[in-house]
Parts: sequence; C-alpha cells; structure tokens
Amino acid sequence: MIPMRKSLIPLPAVAALALMLPAPPAHAVSKEMVQLQTQVQQLQDMIQHLQTSNDQSMGVLQHLVEQTADSVNRMSQTLNTLQQQVEAQNGQGGKVDQLSGQIQGVNDSIDEMKTRMAKLDKTLQDIQSQLQNIQSQPAGQQPAGQPGQPGAQPGNAQPGQPQAMGAAPAPQQPQAPPVDQLYQSALRDYTSARYDLASGEFGDVIKYYPQDDMAGNAYFYLGEISYRKGDYPTAIQNYDAVLEQFSGSSKAPAAQLRKGLAEIAANQKDAGIRDLRSLIQRYPQTPEAAQARSRLNGMGVRIVAAKPSAYR
Repeated sequence: MIPMRKSLIPLPAVAALALMLPAPPAHAVSKEMVQLQTQVQQLQDMIQHLQTSNDQSMGVLQHLVEQTADSVNRMSQTLNTLQQQVEAQNGQGGKVDQLSGQIQGVNDSIDEMKTRMAKLDKTLQDIQSQLQNIQSQPAGQQPAGQPGQPGAQPGNAQPGQPQAMGAAPAPQQPQAPPVDQLYQSALRDYTSARYDLASGEFGDVIKYYPQDDMAGNAYFYLGEISYRKGDYPTAIQNYDAVLEQFSGSSKAPAAQLRKGLAEIAANQKDAGIRDLRSLIQRYPQTPEAAQARSRLNGMGVRIVAAKPSAYR
C-alpha cells in the first residue's frame, strides 16, 4: 500500500486569512448621533422658553395698549368738552384764541398717544415675527451671516493685475434716526416750549422723510412755532405746505384754521375770512369748524353756506 500524504496549511497563512474576513456590522449608536440628538433637544427647549417669554411679553404689551387706548378716550372726551366751551363763546372772539390753544394742546397729546400705540403694536408684531422665524427654521441650519461661514471671498483680479492694497474706504454718510424717533423727539421739545430745538428736529423729519405722513405734521408744528413767535408769513407758508402737499392729513383742518387766524393777525382780513369759510364748508363737523364759526361771528362776518370743495 502506498502511504497517504497529509497536506498541512501553515499557521501564519491561517492567521492572515482570518484577518481578511469582513468585520461584523456595528449596531451601537455613534457618538456623533448622540451629540446631534442632544443639540436638537436643546434647540427645542430654547424654542419653548422663547414661546413662554413671548406670551408673557405680549400680555404686558397688550395691557399697555389698553391703558393707552383708555387715555386717548379720556382726552377725546376732554376735547369734546372744550369744543362745547368754544361754541358757547360765540361773539367773544377775544377768548377763542386761548381756547384754540388749549384744544391744540389736547390734540398734540392725542397724537403722541397714538404714536406710542403704534410703537407698541409694532413691538408685538416684531416679537411674533421673530418667534415664527425661529420655529420655521430647520434644526441645525445656520442663519446667513453667522459664524462658521466662509470669510472674505477671493478677489476678481486677473493674472498679472495686482489688487489695490490699502485703499481708503469711502466715508459713510450719516444715517438719520427712524422717523418715529425723530418726530417724537421734536414733539417733546415742542410741548416743552423748546421751540428752536424743535424747529431743527421737525426740519430733519421733512429733510429725511419728505413723503412720510409725519412730514405733514412737521410742517404744521413749524407753522405753530412761527405763529407763536409772531412770524405770521412763515407760519402761513408752513400751513399751506400741509394743505397743498398733505391734504389728507389729520392736521389739515387745524392747518386751515391756523392759517386763517394767521392771515387775520397779519392784516390779511379778506384772505383769513375766506379760509375760515372754506374750513367750515370742507370740515363742518370738526372742532376747528366750530372755532372758525365763533371767530367769524365775533367779527360780525356772515357765514356763507356752500358745497365743500378741494383746497385751492
């Protein structure tokens, strides 16, 4: 018999073969996944905290708006009382100007209250908008312009064309404050009788925001300042600016009344009577129309009824 030969595989070859076999798949959660879940949970907690803070802030602001609305209503009642006093002064033109100033002071306060209410409403809208933006942003997404974005972009210089180095930046033009802030500052100075300072601020409202409704109010108060200084021609020009450029302004009736009074004070009696009559025709139910009737009656001038027409 022929003896059988045993074929033996060397031990090193067996070890190398074992190393070449694929490793079993890992089923454990990676460290990166745990960190991502933690970050998502933190973001959700932040959103919940913002929601709670927003609810509290909105409650406080809503209360302030309600208080301001009550103040405006009380001022409106005071204005109606003053109007009745004006109507009772028919034939006593000397007291009309005094009552007119009181009514204008109440109107100024109402305007300031309305502006504050508008600011509170805008604050509420800004808070709601910020919260909506946070809630709608996907987790892990960075807002534009946040850290982590690439810095300076490479220049567009062509080969062989060196980029300019050390060029001085163009000087920035000074930016005007927001129109509401500028107008409120001017109104505070006006009500505090700081007329020179208020004139400059109202002038800035017109300069930087010539198309804004606040510019019409600024023209009116510039007219008031000139009227109180006895500069009737300048006052008439500013009142005219309200009537011609901002005919739909809430200040239009007061501007026409004050223009008529300024014309009478400047010995332009016919023009003043014409403007007061026009005021009564255009705005018959306003407190300003009641003051115009009182002044005309005090002057012994007949009030002619006619159809209201646009300001000439």
